[in-house]
Amino acid sequence: MAVAADGTMTNDANSPADENGTAGSAASDQMTANQNGVLGYARSQQGRRVLLIVAAAATIALMIGIWMWSQKVEYRVLFSNFNDRDGGSIVASLQQMNVPYKYSEGGTAILVPENMVHDARLKLAAQGLPKGGNVGFELMENQKLGISQFLEQVNFQRALEGELARSVQSLSSVQTARVHLALPKASVFVRDQQKPTASVVLSLYPGRFLDGQQVSAIVHLVASSVPELSPKAVTIVDQNGNLLSDTTKQTQTNTLDPTQLKYVQDLQQDIVKRVESIIAPIVGNGNVRAEATADVDFSRTEQAAETYKPNQTQDTAAVRSKQSSEASNSSTGTSGVPGALTNQPPAPATAQIVNPVPPGQAGAAGTPNGAAPAPTASGNSRKDETVNYEVDKTVRYTQQPMGGVRRLTVAVVVNYKRTIDNTGKIVMRPLTEAERNQISDLVKEAMGYSKDRGDSLNVVNTQFSTDLEPELPLWKQPNMIELAKEIGKYVLLAAVLLYLYFGVLRPIIWKLSGREERERLAKEKAEAEAAAAAAAVAAGFDPDDPDAIVSLSGSDAEIDERAQYKANLEIAKQWAKNDPKLVASIIKAWVNNE
Repeated sequence: MAVAADGTMTNDANSPADENGTAGSAASDQMTANQNGVLGYARSQQGRRVLLIVAAAATIALMIGIWMWSQKVEYRVLFSNFNDRDGGSIVASLQQMNVPYKYSEGGTAILVPENMVHDARLKLAAQGLPKGGNVGFELMENQKLGISQFLEQVNFQRALEGELARSVQSLSSVQTARVHLALPKASVFVRDQQKPTASVVLSLYPGRFLDGQQVSAIVHLVASSVPELSPKAVTIVDQNGNLLSDTTKQTQTNTLDPTQLKYVQDLQQDIVKRVESIIAPIVGNGNVRAEATADVDFSRTEQAAETYKPNQTQDTAAVRSKQSSEASNSSTGTSGVPGALTNQPPAPATAQIVNPVPPGQAGAAGTPNGAAPAPTASGNSRKDETVNYEVDKTVRYTQQPMGGVRRLTVAVVVNYKRTIDNTGKIVMRPLTEAERNQISDLVKEAMGYSKDRGDSLNVVNTQFSTDLEPELPLWKQPNMIELAKEIGKYVLLAAVLLYLYFGVLRPIIWKLSGREERERLAKEKAEAEAAAAAAAVAAGFDPDDPDAIVSLSGSDAEIDERAQYKANLEIAKQWAKNDPKLVASIIKAWVNNE
């Protein structure tokens, strides 16, 4: 038995019993190692190093897998609801472009990575894909020799329908479209001629619809593309079976033109904006509310009037035309009945013996002294005059423009005015009459008030209610839940990666690089130096004495050896002091062995 350097009692290795025990222990260890196999190799230094390398590789692979999972590519729909022919062409083109793809459930859609959707669509569109089952005039490029006239007409109709469908599908709200044309056969008889008709079936995107103007645009697009096709002969139906081209419905909705409604809304909003902008500097922002209603006349009015003035006098009237005519007729000599007797020369003159007429009495013929009347001349005259005066009249033609304002109605609510009382508190007081009149006058000027038009204005001064709906907190805002989930995903990913690095990977790296062993040795060295210092103090050296410092100097191995020796010496002294019998028996055993 011997006392070890650390003060413990051990048996001498030279004794036979120790040799037998050591040989048996070695055999047992060898047997255990042979039995354990891999476990024994794993406990060795080289095995532990291999296991550390494997653990580090597994940890790095796990971190890479977690990172790749977080960066998983999201697939989006490239095309859906396509026919088999277009699907095959699209897949072949994607394979040529090395674009990864997969099918959705049921194979109704082709999915590609989210960052490649738009690029793939543009490249496929350059190739004319998808065709959507509609063929255009490219159908006429490969005409077979000897084709009949009927087949030529059918192909032409198919091509025309396909081109129209493509044009309709170019609208933003239309997903797919099909056009059916009914083109009657031409006839030489006028009474047997028939007009063509057309039907369009639209499939709209979810949540979208067509207004009246868009439907009318599609109708006129189809009608303008087919000769002699009237817009009334075009029927448009959506995917739900709703008749969009109903003429009666269009007639009813003509009064609700979206552009007219937008004009009214813009007009009302402009009035409200002007009123609030001119009142806000007086009462403060947020203390005024205004609403306006505009009655707009969109009817187009044309008026023609013709007015005649009363008759005027000849002096003031304007002469338009004046016409006068004068005729006179006078005749002398023989008169009688035309004939042979009248044309006879006159007979010789003879004196006629008549009874004397007393003076102062007229003759039988009414001549004085009864003498025969002398022949006299006879004739007539006529004078006509016509004067035309201008008739006064006024012709007025008036055309009222559409969109005129018939009446404006504006309502304004103004909050109480904030003031500070004598105590320094903020109080709310109503506006004075002068202040209300001032605000009313400003509003009238801003809105363009017209009394002749019958405009109405109502200004109310009242205290605003503070019992308003509270603003939603940040975590209840729309889309905040999705944003929180996205942020939580990356936070969790960062926490897992940090744990794997600092908790698993870095200790393994330290073990592989020997840093942990160096730290352990440094710690043991520090403990040994502390023990040596304690032994020096116990041996009577003064720590502040330079000689003591020199005695403790030397290489690291010497310092460790001296420190260990002094520490063991102090332990032996303590045992000798505390248990002298044990020390005596140990010394006796040493003497007997010698």
